Amino acid sequence: MPNQQTALRDRTDIDMREPRRFKVIIYNDDFTTMEFVVHVLKTVFFKSASEAEALMLNVHHHGSATVGIYSYDIARSKVRKATMMAREAGFPLRLECKPE
Repeated sequence: MPNQQTALRDRTDIDMREPRRFKVIIYNDDFTTMEFVVHVLKTVFFKSASEAEALMLNVHHHGSATVGIYSYDIARSKVRKATMMAREAGFPLRLECKPE
């Protein structure tokens, strides 16, 4: 029986990298109440009450702050959920997802 060659080839190089991370940024505006921002930070981003208040004050004084760093899908989901909550409450709160 003659030697047969197979079409399969062992692959020895595997390119494994960490998934890209994205930061969620929240922006200050003149209409969204501080209490609502704290509520969003606690319910959507699972921040403690003191951490949420500190972040809210940072946003208030500096114009924006990074709320957290997540994988793309989680970051987009949190931005979408927080934006929906703000629109339902009648606030123009703005959040953004940017590569780290």
